[in-house]
Amino acid sequence: MARMKETDTTYTLIGGADGLRALVDRFYDLMALEPEFAGIHAMHPRPNDGSRDKLFMFLSGWMGGPDLFVQAFGHPRLRARHLPFAIGTNERDQWLRAMAWAMQDLGIDEPLRLRLMESFFQTADWMRNTPG
Repeated sequence: MARMKETDTTYTLIGGADGLRALVDRFYDLMALEPEFAGIHAMHPRPNDGSRDKLFMFLSGWMGGPDLFVQAFGHPRLRARHLPFAIGTNERDQWLRAMAWAMQDLGIDEPLRLRLMESFFQTADWMRNTPG
């Protein structure tokens, strides 16, 4: 990863479209492979190509790159789109663990990983809609 400059976006620091695609693919691969992520894996359709693409498009804009999700689907309405799924602390933590593992596997620099995990936690925690 390149050294951070104040003007760099997270999208640039992650490696642009290629780096982001690698992150999303590793995240979904881990979800499918690792038993500890079975709970959140069960929430996704199979094949999960559409879910992979939507996360890639959302994170692109969220990280300061092209706003692909909004262009294709309009406002993300994240919480509303996830209301059909029971998301509690366990599901939040599975999602966060899978994303942390994916970033580590890709060798994303620790300062960027920590910054992203803080932001991911805030969003994932806000998505909870079930006690526990």
